[in-house]
Amino acid sequence: MRLLSISSGKVAPLFGNHHPDYKSVASAIVKTRVSDLDNPNLIEITKLGVKGDEQADLSVHGGLEKAIYVYPAEHYPFWNTLLTRETKKTVDLQPGAMGENFTIEGLLETEVFIGDQLHIGDLKFAVVKLREPCFKFNAKMGYKGAAKAMLQSGFCGWYLRVIQTGFIAAGATIAVVPGARQTSIAEQNQNLMGRRNQQDLWE
Repeated sequence: MRLLSISSGKVAPLFGNHHPDYKSVASAIVKTRVSDLDNPNLIEITKLGVKGDEQADLSVHGGLEKAIYVYPAEHYPFWNTLLTRETKKTVDLQPGAMGENFTIEGLLETEVFIGDQLHIGDLKFAVVKLREPCFKFNAKMGYKGAAKAMLQSGFCGWYLRVIQTGFIAAGATIAVVPGARQTSIAEQNQNLMGRRNQQDLWE
């Protein structure tokens, strides 16, 4: 298990016709890689996440409890195939495209539980919760069914709280220190999908 890349972004207008009330909305979902396997730059991680990274809506992203968004690289082929089919354009997403800060390999939602710790390099993080996609994700992907596809596939990724700050670079190894292991990220996703289906909350 290892960290493939680190990405950060600034708040900027996000355009898309994927919500009845918005034509443009502020978002920092567009991320740029600042450390990857080709250029493993050391990046500072603070209690609020990747130094320099921004969030437009702190009620749903960022802060101490959602400082880092993690996404498994294993899911990228699914998105490339889906988006190529639905948008009728060739899509080849690169790490960071899901809006994640850490793109990782070797660890999936079925294997990560709320309360687990991830030791990445010399730094320590706690698993907090899954990512809940919204209309901004649809706009970023250019496909109005992207948020629904994320929940239905279970390929949601998860948020981390920073326990130990410091510097980290792409290529760092990841170790899982189990917590109580009562609810996995995959199980939390299934519970959320059930509530959305019952309440008809799809964007």
